[in-house]
Amino acid sequence: MNITEKINSDFILKKIIENFDNEIYLVGGSVRDYLMGKESFDRDIIVMDEDAREFSLKLKTLFDAAFVPLDEENKIYRLVLQDKINYIDVTNPIEGSLEKDLMRRDLTMNAIAANIRTGEIVDIAGGVTDIKNKCINYVCEQNFEDDPLRLLRVYRFQALYGFNLAPETIHAVCKFASLIKKPAVERINYEILKLFSGKYAHIALENMNKTWILEEIFPFVKELKQVPPNSHHHLDLFHHSLETVKQIQDIYENSADEIKEHLDSVDFGGFSRLAHLKLAGFMHDIGKFSTWTIEEGKHRFIKHDDVGAKMVLKLLKDMHFSNKQSEYVSTMVKNHIYPSQVMSAPQITEKIMMRYIRKMDQSSIDAIVLAQADRLSARGEEITEEIVERNINSLNMLLKFYLEKRETLKPLPKLLDGNDVMQILKIRPSEKLGEILLSLHEAQLSGDVSTREQAVNFIKTYK
Repeated sequence: MNITEKINSDFILKKIIENFDNEIYLVGGSVRDYLMGKESFDRDIIVMDEDAREFSLKLKTLFDAAFVPLDEENKIYRLVLQDKINYIDVTNPIEGSLEKDLMRRDLTMNAIAANIRTGEIVDIAGGVTDIKNKCINYVCEQNFEDDPLRLLRVYRFQALYGFNLAPETIHAVCKFASLIKKPAVERINYEILKLFSGKYAHIALENMNKTWILEEIFPFVKELKQVPPNSHHHLDLFHHSLETVKQIQDIYENSADEIKEHLDSVDFGGFSRLAHLKLAGFMHDIGKFSTWTIEEGKHRFIKHDDVGAKMVLKLLKDMHFSNKQSEYVSTMVKNHIYPSQVMSAPQITEKIMMRYIRKMDQSSIDAIVLAQADRLSARGEEITEEIVERNINSLNMLLKFYLEKRETLKPLPKLLDGNDVMQILKIRPSEKLGEILLSLHEAQLSGDVSTREQAVNFIKTYK
């Protein structure tokens, strides 16, 4: 299907054509997506012969849409249609010139315009050819300097499409890499999660590393690179982390629909659980460098999961990720070994598995997928195929158990609170009180305590 057919089959663009005589161009991502045979719900249009605000208000009436001024100074307006899926961004061309507008964009694949009435393509930067050749190239070096966030967009689009980077693009990124921290952290975070949303995130991260941009954004990468392969890991820690990201994606793609549906859900931060889980996969061993010891030739990383979880929580909060995002990634890092520990018990019982799903709750699937990805990414000389297979199979058993039980699970009731415990035991607020409440919660998770009477007996006999 060519671009004209795509435009004519688009009910929104067709309605605009039928109701207005303006000279209008579809630009940017929607043109790129149409040329690649993809669907697009985000339509960027440039209106050449009318004030963008006035034209946007006409579209608001036509579609009974919500009108959102995005940038009054540069005349950029958004129409959000009633389905909350489709939207239209409207602007006027920079300095009244379509060509100048296209030359101010980041990548050639995003600098293509199409006249919505005639289907005529305007491609002065060679974007159509680059899309055909599966190549990511920049429009103009100056555009990176004007907005260094565009450096990250190079890798975001590689993560999404798996295209190769043009040599001149790599050179330009190296030249301006030191500017990457200039944009607001919120804009950087958006690009990072877009990148981790992509199927080829591990490739993009590897290439970011080659241009120093990765260490600018994530300084801990320098520490990951210092931990070499060992008897359990065939890769150094940095490449083990990248491989974990890849394995999470592979597991997702080969999963049943109910697993995909869970990982596709957008429960925090405006991005899928999968994107956040791959970020957690990239950071899951962040605590290893500071806990690294070598004893009798054996590399040990005692409590690296706990240390890493605390590091991640601070790092993501410093980067202005939301509390929910930070806590989710930190929880995944803290518990990336936990599912395998559960399933390595001498005797695996329903009680043991129930305790796991009670503790991990809505993140039960996520932690199992991360544990499997971690296992598949660590194949040192002491790790036989039998060990890997046994670990993966046991984790699949835990996953199956969760899927069978999750509909019947109810939140654990709060049997006693702190005031109850202090009154019953005649104690004051103290460290001991915290220990008792934590132990009571653990007993509930295990199913050893399920009634208020049992809870009272538990705290009375607590040692």
